[in-house]
Amino acid sequence: MIQITLPDGKILEKPVGTTSMDIAKGISEGLARNVLAAKFNGQVIDASRPLNSNGTLELLTWDHSEGKSTFWHSSAHLMAEALETFFPGIKFGIGPPIENGFYYDVDPGDQPISSEDFKKIEDKMLELARQSSQFVRREVSKEEAFQYFTEKGDQYKLDLIKDLQDGTITFYSQGNFTDLCRGPHIPDTGSIKAVKLMSVAGAYWRGDEKSKQLTRIYGITFPKQKELTEYLTLLEEAKKRDHRKLGKELELFTFSEKVGMGLPLWLPKGAQLRDRLEQFLKKAQLKAGYLPVVTPHIGNKDLYVTSGHYEKYGADSFQPIRTPAEGEEFFLKPMNCPHHCEIYKSKPHSYKELPIRYAEFGTVYRYEQSGELHGLTRVRGFTQDDAHLFCRPDQVKDEFIKVIDLVLFVFRALDFKEFIAQVSLRDPENKTKYIGTDENWEKAERAIVEAAAERGLNTVVETGEAAFYGPKLDFMVKDALGRKWQLGTIQVDYNLPERFELEYTGADNQKHRPVMIHRAPFGSMERFIAVLIEHCAGNFPLWLSPEQVIILGISEKYNDYAHKVSEFLKNSDIRASVDERDEKIGKKIRDAEIRKVPYMLIVGEKEAAENTVSVRKHGQGDMGSMSFEKFSEMILDDVKARMSGN
Repeated sequence: MIQITLPDGKILEKPVGTTSMDIAKGISEGLARNVLAAKFNGQVIDASRPLNSNGTLELLTWDHSEGKSTFWHSSAHLMAEALETFFPGIKFGIGPPIENGFYYDVDPGDQPISSEDFKKIEDKMLELARQSSQFVRREVSKEEAFQYFTEKGDQYKLDLIKDLQDGTITFYSQGNFTDLCRGPHIPDTGSIKAVKLMSVAGAYWRGDEKSKQLTRIYGITFPKQKELTEYLTLLEEAKKRDHRKLGKELELFTFSEKVGMGLPLWLPKGAQLRDRLEQFLKKAQLKAGYLPVVTPHIGNKDLYVTSGHYEKYGADSFQPIRTPAEGEEFFLKPMNCPHHCEIYKSKPHSYKELPIRYAEFGTVYRYEQSGELHGLTRVRGFTQDDAHLFCRPDQVKDEFIKVIDLVLFVFRALDFKEFIAQVSLRDPENKTKYIGTDENWEKAERAIVEAAAERGLNTVVETGEAAFYGPKLDFMVKDALGRKWQLGTIQVDYNLPERFELEYTGADNQKHRPVMIHRAPFGSMERFIAVLIEHCAGNFPLWLSPEQVIILGISEKYNDYAHKVSEFLKNSDIRASVDERDEKIGKKIRDAEIRKVPYMLIVGEKEAAENTVSVRKHGQGDMGSMSFEKFSEMILDDVKARMSGN
């Protein structure tokens, strides 16, 4: 007999060889129908796999992210089976699940696959799904695996098998299709009820530009047609909110091939938006005791060798910058933290000085492959709202709480209301992956858990997800469309203080290592602004909007009065402009709506005579007439409340 512990703490006594599906059926037939996979002792497995030891068990359904991932992985196999029907001799690379759906990299030979083929492939997938074919796992030897795919003539699978160890190789079969796969998979194809192939693209085998370019087919599936319909509706809304589209329409940023791919150019309105975000955080940081620093865009190679970033990012960096001096090399900096370590090290420190908090909006550079670039969310040069805090071990918890407060302040000001804080801890079963003493790790992990609890954060704990140098807290924010983005992050680091031999003199007059905390509420300015644009559909909070007010004259003869109002608002630090065009007022209003200007002030004969303005709010319409002094007061109160995080 074995003991199986369920998430609610209940312990079941079951015979060796019992499956997760057996346990699900013992709870209820309804639950069993919805089980897609299981998580046993932290590992996702097939619901049909026999359980041969004591352990914790979680049954995964569609409502669980790992249940969805298993569903989509199985759907990739179903698509592969359908592709073999229409493209005999097709070869398969890899077909993993992704955040939304799945893809499969395939080599169809001289039979190109295009979006015109999607309908027949989708129909075939649904036909195969209705057969409710079971996913069957089989362990095979390396020799057998080689023989099978040699006979099939699939050089991509043979390439993958070369890297696998004998005794660890498994095949999965469903219907007439067999694939090299670790799994896991859903019980059978019958739960796949809705299919949509999304796009087709090129992808180099194993990401190597020197290898053959394969065809990558993206798709998504659901257990109900209604869910697919809702997803497609959401995608249409996402297209309207795409930051690349709105960034162009709102004249925020652009790209130039002559400047280089992945290197954004900020236009005046975008630069103003970005500057206001920076000034907002800089003001909050100064109030919280941060010290501004500035570091160069390049650093000597030795700096990054010392920090370990050369080993980690060397292959993804731009080529080194060589000087006339023999053997001297510089790199565009991939991280700001090594520079901040050298600032800390520039003079001795006492325990009384700590914590020291250095903050910088520092631009870093990484060579992303051209196929990976995507608007502002994946670029080659980006600016991090970086800060590094050097503190004593007994200060870690208090500093963590203060950083959490700063992150929450930023989220409130920008209307990010839904988020989860992920607490990433080390794997207690494999401590060799980490550096630092058990005592320091226990202190740091306890400090993070307690800090998150004291601030009432909605948290999830992920054991084994800590960085090798320390535990961390990541803020996973849900936008207006329900999509999740990782924005703020806080990390504890024992590694860099050790590598750079950082010290402070303690109360005992001995030398001690400080603990280093990395934090970035925005993450990167580029990615944060992209998420913000899509979250608010370009309707920025009033305090952040590049253009807060536009004054529209009924005719040209009221332009002088419009400028009088504009000057008054500008003197009150309200960003205002006048539309002086000789156009009908209806067109001026429509154009201002398209530009997403928060407020329109209509002025004509009545307003000029009474020193008033007729107020329209973007997306809401007429708000009536008021004095421009009262309007100014209303705007400033709104801005003050939002910038204070209320």
